[in-house]
Amino acid sequence: MTADVWLPIPPDEIDGLPEGLAYRFWDGAEDFPADPADCAYYVVPYMKPAGIGVRPLPQMGSVQVVQTLSAGIDHVLPGLKHLPAGVRLCNARGVHEASTAELALTLILASLRGVPDFVRAQDRGEWLGGFRPALADRNVLIVGYGSIGAAIEDRLVPFEVARVARVARSARTTARGPVHPLTELPALLPEADVVVLSTPLTESTRGLVNGDFLARMKDGALLVNVARGPVVDTKALLAELESGRITAALDVTDPEPLPPGHPLWQAPGVLVSPHVGGPTSAFLPRAKRLLVDQLNRFVNREPLRNVMLTTGE
Repeated sequence: MTADVWLPIPPDEIDGLPEGLAYRFWDGAEDFPADPADCAYYVVPYMKPAGIGVRPLPQMGSVQVVQTLSAGIDHVLPGLKHLPAGVRLCNARGVHEASTAELALTLILASLRGVPDFVRAQDRGEWLGGFRPALADRNVLIVGYGSIGAAIEDRLVPFEVARVARVARSARTTARGPVHPLTELPALLPEADVVVLSTPLTESTRGLVNGDFLARMKDGALLVNVARGPVVDTKALLAELESGRITAALDVTDPEPLPPGHPLWQAPGVLVSPHVGGPTSAFLPRAKRLLVDQLNRFVNREPLRNVMLTTGE
């Protein structure tokens, strides 16, 4: 029997897919394209509301690989309990680094230089001059130093920042310098002018940015979140924003989407973008390259890339 592969991109739009597989297009529609029990390789639909991507998992008793097209895997984890042991969960490392890092730099520069204020002033026909903070000579702290965190640092370097400090789950050394463990975060926060969150959402990072974290940030510091909304305690952040002590630029929020009337919309010193770190013109060609590479590896029984976990282990 030919193994089914469920793709959220029409297979006739992807050059280089290996032969010998039955490709089914499914992008989260109500009706499944085939019997989920026959699916061997499942690519989770991208940028869909919570719950859509995990809907077929309880019926996928023969699936061998679950592939996300996002860097994060938190939206898929609740469905893994339905799967047999030995299923590999792979993420989209290599697809989103450039776009997410671009947005992180955009949010930093727009916030520091007051671009939202200029746009509002333009709407009023007002010439809004004055001095603004620069990124040059600032200390930046990156919390979550995986491939996206490293890509953010790559783009910070030409802006002549004074220092980049890096924090991850565990300590290690990179070509650019040391990566500090999370346990050293309290000592690093008071030195940072800009704190960038690019960490995955896990049980250890959920609510990481709480009242204590924010209180340790220096007066006037900028918090940038391109990770996941629940990494930040929204109530604690609102208290700091409303005091005017810090500012924030958020591509992700908790709740998300941010509902009309939520106080974050009107909080002083905050710039909100609607979770657009990944969906750019760079996404589709990179996603297609990833899928072609992974599926050729799958057919040829070669090691898959980006295996985040294997069920039952």
